[in-house]
Amino acid sequence: MKKLIVFLSLAIISLNVFSQDLYKVSKADVKFTSDAKLELIEAETTDAQGVVNNDENTFAFRIPMNTFRGFNSSMQRTHFNTNYLETAKYPYTIFEGKIIEDVDFSKPGNYMVRGKGKFTCHGKVQERIIKCKVKSQGGKITITSGFSVFLEDHNIEIPTVVYQKIAEEITVDLTFVLTK
Repeated sequence: MKKLIVFLSLAIISLNVFSQDLYKVSKADVKFTSDAKLELIEAETTDAQGVVNNDENTFAFRIPMNTFRGFNSSMQRTHFNTNYLETAKYPYTIFEGKIIEDVDFSKPGNYMVRGKGKFTCHGKVQERIIKCKVKSQGGKITITSGFSVFLEDHNIEIPTVVYQKIAEEITVDLTFVLTK
C-alpha cells in the first residue's frame, strides 16, 4: 500500500511539472555600459539561464558575472571580477519574480510587461520592477529590456583613484530568446 501511495504521489507531481507551459532561454545578449567622466566601459555576455512559466506568470533569470567580455583592457576585466563584483564570492546576478500583467505568451503578439521581484547583485537583494517588451511567436518569445543598476544599491565600492572612470549608474540592455 505504501508503495502505491508513493508511486501515485510521484506520478501526480510529475504530471504537474510536465504540464506547465515553460519557456527557457535559448539565446541571450546582455550588455552593460559605464559612462563616466573620464572613461566609457562596455562589456557583454551571451551566457544566461532563465525560464518563464506562462501558466503562473513567473520568471527566473541568472547571469554568470565572470562571463562578461569587452572592457577596455584585460586588467579592467580582472578588476571587474576580483575587486568590484567579486565574482568568486558572488558569481551570479539573479532576477526572479512575477509578471504583473496577465498575459498569455502562447498567443502571438507584442506585449509591454513589468517583472516584479527580487534582483540580486553582489549579494545584495533589492525589490525591483523592470519593464520589458515581449514579442511572442507562439513557441518562441523574445524579451528586450533596458534598466539601470546603481552601484551603491548593491554595496559595490569604487576606490577614489578610479572614481571618475567608473559611473555610479550602470545601464544594462538585454535580449533573451526563449523557446518551449
